[in-house]
Amino acid sequence: MSKAIKDPEKHQQRMQNIKKHVDKRIAKAQEDKGTFVLLTGNGKGKSSSALGMVARALGHGMKVGVVQFLKGEWNTGEIDFFKQQENVRWEIMPSGFTWETQNRDADIASSEEAWSNALSMLNDPDVDLVVLDELTYLLHYEYLNEDEVLKALMNRPENQHLVVTGRGASEALIELADTVSEIKEVKHAFKRGIKAQKGLEF
Repeated sequence: MSKAIKDPEKHQQRMQNIKKHVDKRIAKAQEDKGTFVLLTGNGKGKSSSALGMVARALGHGMKVGVVQFLKGEWNTGEIDFFKQQENVRWEIMPSGFTWETQNRDADIASSEEAWSNALSMLNDPDVDLVVLDELTYLLHYEYLNEDEVLKALMNRPENQHLVVTGRGASEALIELADTVSEIKEVKHAFKRGIKAQKGLEF
């Protein structure tokens, strides 16, 4: 991080130069199209960030589709809240986490069922934002065919926004996405013996 410039004139000059640079980039960025945001990494907050975008889109009266992979029957505050909102279609993969089911064939069947819901959203031009929460796991474990998934993501309606979350995103997903954020874990309460807290984790 650069040191602060304490001289008022030099500080003003630096800020003016930065503003010119930012204004130039904004002027160039005039394309209006559906954007693919990928949130990956080992840190907490990927799904929370995606759901923040869901709230933002709903605030603009947009239609939203959410598919939560690997969540199972785990009841969360966001599910209770967002399912009450108009313009939201919310689907949850039938089975839970892979270490709970311990059955690869069942996981594949559940993954394909959840993916069929995702496909219907990705093919619907009336859906403005699609969130595929924890999709990366299904590709990592090869529960879904990655080529078919990538094809569907690329062929979605031109103005449809897409958010994909999950650890260990593949190079292909990273290459395809317009915006990629890697959430880094510095430390986590769970490792200090603090259980998941209502309102923060669920």
